[in-house]
Amino acid sequence: MKIHFLGTAAAEGFPNAFCRCEHCSKARELGGKNIRTRTSAIIDDVIKFDYSPDSYMQALRDNIDLGAIEHLLVTHTHSDHYNAADLECRREGIAHGLELPMHIYGNDAVMHHTRAAIGRFEGQRYAFHLVRPFETFAMGNARVTPLLADHDRMETCLLYVIEKEGKTLLYGHDSGWFPDATWAWLKGKNLDCAILDCTHGYTGNSRDRNHMCVETVLEAQREFHKENILKPEGQIVVTHFSHNSKLLHEDFVRIFDPVGIVPAYDGLILNI
Repeated sequence: MKIHFLGTAAAEGFPNAFCRCEHCSKARELGGKNIRTRTSAIIDDVIKFDYSPDSYMQALRDNIDLGAIEHLLVTHTHSDHYNAADLECRREGIAHGLELPMHIYGNDAVMHHTRAAIGRFEGQRYAFHLVRPFETFAMGNARVTPLLADHDRMETCLLYVIEKEGKTLLYGHDSGWFPDATWAWLKGKNLDCAILDCTHGYTGNSRDRNHMCVETVLEAQREFHKENILKPEGQIVVTHFSHNSKLLHEDFVRIFDPVGIVPAYDGLILNI
């Protein structure tokens, strides 16, 4: 399973284009892995998590054919994760040479935004699929299970577990400490990889709500091993970093490298 990280920042990007703080200024100065766009990832070139407002630029930067995306799994409708209106660029008459529809999966709010933006083109280049927490469905040659996130009390935000060709991946953000029902489902699953939210730096709270911090990620790692959620050789990757963390890429590496956790960066490709 190939995981291509397109963006690894929280909602404001890193650096925040409007911000003059020390950490945004340092990120601009250093460049490279410190320049982060809004979060998204692609699996095996055909499955995309979320459609951020930076998706167009990310595709150009990483030479990605978005026309090859067959399945779009949307976690929630916050503006940094789902720019539904931009998907009209895939419709007939604008995008050429496409034979198959893009299947879009998400909660009720995702379906509302999707239908408002491109509903009039459904059946041409798009197919819409309402999904519900803990109800597994087939998606091409993969099996997908949406799980509950702890993120926005006004929306049923989702995490996703993908089982594909003998590998199992958890796309585990945006979320703080997982809800009990999600932990119960994950128990004993032996994941090959878990991608977790690390929006914050140090907060002093090992079970942060809405987003994870460094301490919450480390606590989640302990829970993964305790409950056999992650294989002994399995990988944890952290992403969705905010400039308010006050940490640059080398800081995240220094923190997480000793415990075997990988801080993602824009353009990172992992194979599990």
